[in-house]
Amino acid sequence: MVPNSIIITAAIIATLVVAMFLMKFGLIYMRASFSGVHVGFFYLFGMWVRRVNPAIIVDSRIIAEKAGLNLSYDELETHYLANGNVINVTQALVMAAKAQIDLSWEQACAIDLAGRDVLEALRTSTNPKVIDVPSRDKGNAYISAISKDGIQLKVKARVTVRTNLKQLVGGAVEETIIARVGEGIVTTIGSSLNHKAVLENPDLISRNVLERGLDNGTAFAILSIDIEDVDVGENIGAKLQSDQAEADKFVAQAKAEERRAMAVALEQEMRAKVQENRAKVVLAEAEVPLAMAEAFRKGQLGVMDYYRMKNIEADTEMRTSISKSEDEKLNPQ
Repeated sequence: MVPNSIIITAAIIATLVVAMFLMKFGLIYMRASFSGVHVGFFYLFGMWVRRVNPAIIVDSRIIAEKAGLNLSYDELETHYLANGNVINVTQALVMAAKAQIDLSWEQACAIDLAGRDVLEALRTSTNPKVIDVPSRDKGNAYISAISKDGIQLKVKARVTVRTNLKQLVGGAVEETIIARVGEGIVTTIGSSLNHKAVLENPDLISRNVLERGLDNGTAFAILSIDIEDVDVGENIGAKLQSDQAEADKFVAQAKAEERRAMAVALEQEMRAKVQENRAKVVLAEAEVPLAMAEAFRKGQLGVMDYYRMKNIEADTEMRTSISKSEDEKLNPQ
């Protein structure tokens, strides 16, 4: 016979196990049963063993059942094990069913696993959101563009978008919409012949930007683009012309300075040549007495000839002196 102590111990252990089951899964089991989504104790234990939160799975199953959605425990567990937000996806499906939006379980799971908030995306699909261009978070107040007449225009726009559920997985985010709309605004203003045409018809920007199909490949569908404000900025064309004229002036001054430096260098070169020629004249004059002495020795030059030449030199010097004194009287300094 089995000793009574062993039977008592086994009974105590069994009671503790049952109590543990009841404490851990009893409330979940009762909630599921009262909601019409039956689940067994062993299935709850299996979810616990698989490291699945039974409360989340059962609550999601109850939400789906009350909304008339046919979701199995296996589908909910699979998404949970893939690190998905089961409650969020289930609530999104309920919202889609109530709003008559075509959204399948697989599509909702894909959106959730892609890192997007499927519930928020569904809200944006039914209730469009407004995106500021440029984004206020970036600290830019306006998008600046320049028309062909050189006038700068500062534009602020508001883009109304709706989530495109079919392109939400892999589609570009809000920053892409902001960048594309900003590019369209700059292109439209830049192609305008006159800034006044843009000021008179701001909707010209909206029409041109919408016609470009900027929402292709994005997670949103652009519903409208509204120009909130258009301000006139600086006359960039005149400023550029002024800067160009200033730059041309500096270039001309540099070229003039270059020519002046070349002229100064040429003048110094000419002075050097004059000094060189004077030196040659001095050398040539120094040879004159030698030549005269040689002529005396050879008898080619007489004494009278020498005195006659000296008289001519003295007469020439006197006439030169007289002419200089007359010039000074006529043109006093």
